[in-house]
Amino acid sequence: MKKTLLLSFLVLGSVAFAAGNTFKVNVDQDSVIEGKTLRAGEYKVSMENGNAVLRRGKESIEVPAKEETASNKFAVTELTYRSKTNLKEIDLGGTKTRIIFEGAAPMNSGQ
Repeated sequence: MKKTLLLSFLVLGSVAFAAGNTFKVNVDQDSVIEGKTLRAGEYKVSMENGNAVLRRGKESIEVPAKEETASNKFAVTELTYRSKTNLKEIDLGGTKTRIIFEGAAPMNSGQ
């Protein structure tokens, strides 16, 4: 009985941890990440094994990405594009978390 109870707490703890790393992001326009089309709408974003997983209903897109921690919290969620539709990164509002898509080329500083 104690083993079953302990296992239940471990499973619930794992689910709670996973849910804590999922963020809602609203994509205002059709976008492209790593050559994959992301239609406008609200997505749940999580990091899994070095990949960003974006889910919307039954649709799921998984792309290489890295998670970085900024020095300050982002006031709002902000999507940064390197061209009109090519999504480079997502800054998650209310957190210090930034998701950078691996294949995105660095922004040109204009120099």
